[in-house]
Amino acid sequence: MISYCIAVLKGEVPEDNARKITKPIAVILLAHFVGDIHQPLHVGAEFFDKQGHVTNPGKTAESLEDQGGNTLQLNLASGGTEAVRHSKFHSFWDGETVAANLPALPETMPKEERRAKTDAAKTELVQKFVTQEPKNWRLASGIALKDYAETWANEILPLASEAHERLQFKDIAAKQLDDGSTVAAGFAEEKKSPDGLSYYDWSAHVVRDELHKAGWRLANVLEQAFR
Repeated sequence: MISYCIAVLKGEVPEDNARKITKPIAVILLAHFVGDIHQPLHVGAEFFDKQGHVTNPGKTAESLEDQGGNTLQLNLASGGTEAVRHSKFHSFWDGETVAANLPALPETMPKEERRAKTDAAKTELVQKFVTQEPKNWRLASGIALKDYAETWANEILPLASEAHERLQFKDIAAKQLDDGSTVAAGFAEEKKSPDGLSYYDWSAHVVRDELHKAGWRLANVLEQAFR
């Protein structure tokens, strides 16, 4: 879809296409998708055999997926509140990792004050993203614009692998969903890492870097598409 939206912006696909993606819609979708593809669990998933063991889906018949972490509950020993955290593995990467880059404010703080301080912190973070060029955000000059999305996905796959390797999986079992599909469900728990970083701190750092790169890459794609 990223490549398709780029083609619409460049005029290679007419705006009266079957998908009804006009140029304004293409810009909106690109802003969403370029951010999405830099979230590790949007490009990587874990697979398990029927006994609940991690497996290679290409070598194991009838392997079960975790739907990008949507069917696993994440338990961390540390976090913003220094308490055990319980959340869906995928939603943790969608939300809590982003929030970890903002100041932790006490629940007792008045709602209006919390909002004002959070908004100020967001503005400061965005200002840093805009004015400080991120490392290694540019792709090789020989890569065509239409191939950027695939290259970004390949680049982030190792992070997706590490996001899983830093965890241990427990009580994995087959679960049938309402749509009739069968997935692997269970628990993902933090394990001690050789680098000494907690999962919470490591993931927050990853997300900060990826958000930074994604912003610059989106701007670069739009600049090229409208030339």
